[in-house]
Amino acid sequence: MPEANASDPSAAAAARDAVESASAFAHPAVAPDATAAYGEHPDQLVDFYAPRDVPTEGAPLVVLLHGGAWRTPYDRVHVSPFADFLARRGFAVANVEYRRGREGALPQQRAAGQAAPVAGRWPETFDDVAAAMDALPRLAPPALPGVDLRRTVVTGHSAGGQLALWAAARHVLPADSPWRLAQPPVLRGVVALAPIADLALSVELDVCGGAVGQLMGDEADFAQQSAAVDPALLLPTGMATTVVHGRDDIVVPVAVTESFVTAAAKAGETVGLTLLEDVGHFPLIDPATDACAVVVEELAQLAW
Repeated sequence: MPEANASDPSAAAAARDAVESASAFAHPAVAPDATAAYGEHPDQLVDFYAPRDVPTEGAPLVVLLHGGAWRTPYDRVHVSPFADFLARRGFAVANVEYRRGREGALPQQRAAGQAAPVAGRWPETFDDVAAAMDALPRLAPPALPGVDLRRTVVTGHSAGGQLALWAAARHVLPADSPWRLAQPPVLRGVVALAPIADLALSVELDVCGGAVGQLMGDEADFAQQSAAVDPALLLPTGMATTVVHGRDDIVVPVAVTESFVTAAAKAGETVGLTLLEDVGHFPLIDPATDACAVVVEELAQLAW
């Protein structure tokens, strides 16, 4: 890798991000202890990790929603080392897969000669997260005997952070939403890691190369669909919420989290915010980093 020009902050940030990304993705995949399907599609699966070297009895459950800009190439396997890291610290873990991307490119991508994978599926991505969350009370006990579902915390990284915040907010969705819950979900709370938590601002900042617009679809009614999925618009939720973000994140700028936290405050809700110095996007899910240990502490504060 060529050395970054010390006088060019953007080059230095990009070089640092490349190193952090390589570290996070260098860990070997960790096989789950059990896998269960919550639907018929091949991506409608949950991998379960039991707490390591301690009884599962009474263990809290962390529901993990992976990131990857809602794009097909990035599946749950890349966070399996993180799931194992959590299991080694006494958590039971449900690592959720969901449908991502769409076949082919959007019309504007084809016109521009772009071949980048399309982000997300509308509405299937959200259908799957809702279905998985609803199925976990049935699927988790056989896979994780003795797990304490009353101590469930949902977490997610990047695009998965958006999905985690959304999963904890389904009781405040518009009345006509098929994903709306009549009552708040049974969760201790949500810990969102560098989440894409304000969709409108993320479009403005072109987060993840236009992923938010692609998630909504080429002909999206952005305002209507955002009202059902944008965490910054689904406030207040009444759920205990913590966000962890690296100040040096160039993938999802910290301004996105700050905007979400500000929106929460305006709605009368306090969101815990932990900003990590000298940390970018990927250390939050990298078991080799101190940032990952901070994430564990935030999860433990809600779970226990």
